[in-house]
Amino acid sequence: MNWYTDPGNPSPATPSGRRPGPVPPHPQAPPEPPQPRPGLWKRCLWGGAALWILTAVVTYATQNTTLLPTLILLGSFLVPAAFVLWAYERHGRDLGVNLILGCFLTGGILGVLGASVMEYYLLNPSLWMFLGVGLIEEAVKLAALMFVLRHHTRIHGMRAGLVLGAAVGFGFAALESAGYTFNAAVTMKGIDLRALLETEVLRGVLAPFGHGLWTAIAGGVLLSFRRPNGRFRFAAPVIATYLGVAVLHSLWDSMHGIAIWLVARVTDTGLSRALFAQGYIPTPTEEQQHLFTLFSVGGLVVITFVALAWLRSLARSARSRQGGAHGEGRGARIHTP
Repeated sequence: MNWYTDPGNPSPATPSGRRPGPVPPHPQAPPEPPQPRPGLWKRCLWGGAALWILTAVVTYATQNTTLLPTLILLGSFLVPAAFVLWAYERHGRDLGVNLILGCFLTGGILGVLGASVMEYYLLNPSLWMFLGVGLIEEAVKLAALMFVLRHHTRIHGMRAGLVLGAAVGFGFAALESAGYTFNAAVTMKGIDLRALLETEVLRGVLAPFGHGLWTAIAGGVLLSFRRPNGRFRFAAPVIATYLGVAVLHSLWDSMHGIAIWLVARVTDTGLSRALFAQGYIPTPTEEQQHLFTLFSVGGLVVITFVALAWLRSLARSARSRQGGAHGEGRGARIHTP
C-alpha cells in the first residue's frame, strides 16, 4: 500500500483519498482501590477507647439506659476489631477485606449460635463440663471457618489459616463478651453500670489471649492441610491441634475452680470437692485470698504463654517451609533441561 500526502492537506491519506480516523486511546487499567494508611488498627483502638470512655461518662451522668447498647457493643467489639485490623495490615492484605470481615462477622455469629445450641442440649453441670465447653466451642468455630471458606478454594496455607482463624475467634469473642456484659449489667435491683464497666474492661484485656489465639492456632493447622481442590483434610495433626486448643480453652474456663482446689490443698483445710463446682470458699482467710489470686491469675498467664509459644512455633515453621519451597523451586528450574 502506497501512502501519499495531499498537497492541500499535509495529513497522510489512503490511496482511496480517505484520511485515517483518530486512533482510539489505549485502554487503561482500572485504578486500584485506595489502601488504608498504616496504623489503622492503632487509630481504631485509641479512638474507640476514647469514644467508649465518653459514652460511659455520659451514661453514668444522665442515667440514660438507651445508651447501654452503644456502651456494650462498643466495649465488646473494640479490642477484637482492633486486633483483626492489625492482622490484616501485617499479614492478610492479600486475603482481602471482604473475606476477613466475613470471617469476623459471619464466622463469629455462626460460632456463637452453634455453641449455644450444642451446649444447651449436650452439657449438664458436672466436673467435666468445662472440657465439654472447650470441645464444643472450638469445633463450632472451625466449622464456621470452613463454612465461610467453602467457595474460596484457593485459600490455604498456615499464614491464611492463622489470620482467618483469628478473625473468626475474635468475632466469637466480641459477641460472647456482649452477652456476658449484658448479663452482668441486668440485676434484680436494676441496671448495675459498675458491673457492666468492670466486665467490659476485664474481657477487653483478656480478649487477645482467648478465642482469637486458640482459633488462630487451629485454623492455621487446618488450612495448612487443605487440599489443592479446596476440600478440608482432617489429618492427625489437625485433630491433635483441635484437641490441644480445646484443652487450653477448658483449662482457661475452669481456672477459677482449679485455683480454689489448689488453695484447699495448700492450706490443708479439708474443703469438700463440691466447692470446686460452686466456685467459692466460705469465710476465706487472708492467706487463702492471696493464694487464690496467685493461682487463678498465674494459671491464666501460664496458659497464655503456652498458646503464644505454640502460635509462634507454627508461624516459624510456616516461614521456614515457605523459604524451602522457594529454594526448591529455583533449584528445579535450574536443573530442568
